[in-house]
Amino acid sequence: MSFRDLSLFRKKSVPVKRQVHDPVSLMRSNMESLFDDFFKGFELEPFFGPDISSYSPKVDVKEGDKEIKVLAELPGMDENDINVTLNRDSLTLRGEKKEEKEDSDKGYHRLERSYGSFCRTIPLPVEIESDNVSASYKKGILTITIPKSKKAIEGKKKIKIDVK
Repeated sequence: MSFRDLSLFRKKSVPVKRQVHDPVSLMRSNMESLFDDFFKGFELEPFFGPDISSYSPKVDVKEGDKEIKVLAELPGMDENDINVTLNRDSLTLRGEKKEEKEDSDKGYHRLERSYGSFCRTIPLPVEIESDNVSASYKKGILTITIPKSKKAIEGKKKIKIDVK
C-alpha cells in the first residue's frame, strides 16, 4: 500500500457530462440544442419592432480644460419634449418620445402608436458656473455646454513623474 492510497484528499475522477441512454431524453436534448443553435444571435426586432418603452438616448460627455460638453442623440424628438435640469453636481435629461406610424393602401389601413419616456442623470465631477450654461438642439442632437468655475480651472495641477 502506498502513501497516496492513505491520503484523505485523493483526486477522484468525476464525469464531466452525464451520458443519456434513454432514447426519448436523448432526442429531447438534441432538439433543444438544435433550437438553441438556430436562434443564437437572432433578433426579433424586425418582427415586433423596437421596445420604445425602454428608450434611453446615447449620451457623450467630453471634459475640456474650461468646459464640459454633453451631446445627446434624440432623433425624431421635438425640443418641447425635452427637459434639461442642472443641479449643483449633476445634469438631468428627461423626455418623452412619441411615435406614430400610419400606412394605408388598397384593402388595408394600419396605425401604430408607441410612447416612452427616459431620464438620464450625468454626474458633474467639478464645480461649474451654472449661470453660463447653454443648450442647443439641431438635427436630433442636443448639445449642452457647461463652463467650469474659475476655482475648478485654477485647481488643476500637473504632477511630474520621476523616472528611476
